Amino acid sequence: MIDIRPFASLGAANHGWLDAKHHFSFASYHDPKRMGWGAIRVWNDDAIAAQNGFPAHPHKDMEIITYVTQGAITHQDSLGNTGRTEAGDIQVMSAGTGVRHSEFNLEDETTRLFQIWILPDARGAAPAWGAKPFPKGERSGRFVALASGVAGDADVLPIRADARLLGATLKAGESADYSVDTSRHLYLVPAKGSVTVNGVALAERGGAAITGETAIRVTAIEDSELVLVDAA
Repeated sequence: MIDIRPFASLGAANHGWLDAKHHFSFASYHDPKRMGWGAIRVWNDDAIAAQNGFPAHPHKDMEIITYVTQGAITHQDSLGNTGRTEAGDIQVMSAGTGVRHSEFNLEDETTRLFQIWILPDARGAAPAWGAKPFPKGERSGRFVALASGVAGDADVLPIRADARLLGATLKAGESADYSVDTSRHLYLVPAKGSVTVNGVALAERGGAAITGETAIRVTAIEDSELVLVDAA
């Protein structure tokens, strides 16, 4: 099953400094048909105005992945961590027993990012944060794991969930394949460009909720940057 969620169908909230689109129910946006996808609970597409951001606020028992698509985001938390994550890279926060953090766009341009929340396999672990730059060329023409809690995935940022986040870049006409068990829940979003997924069209910043497939083939209609989550 491949369920396409066009960008125009997503939930929306515009706070001036923050223009947010919600792939799943979040805050004041509620759609009983979009409460999550497997262990994926939140996928927000946020545009944060220059010199603005989220002041310190708490999280608990959630794996939170931030994938930056434009600009950069600066993180600071109650554990003493601080870091700046640029476009194409990710940061991961395992909220565990509880952590407070802030995320600010300290740049002179709008920052755009995906913030993805995944339910952890177990509650009550110690909180943690990490960030890592990834060579962009390594994901050209193929999906590469960037964050994962799946055994055997190397050179990734760890998460505490049976899930992985992958990135890929495709030139127009190029394809990438991904094999998966039929019980898994995949969610694919083109951060840039448009593609087909097993022949089904998916436009920029829309989502494809996929399950029951043994494999997917993603073919770029135009040059594309892809983000894929594979979760239980």
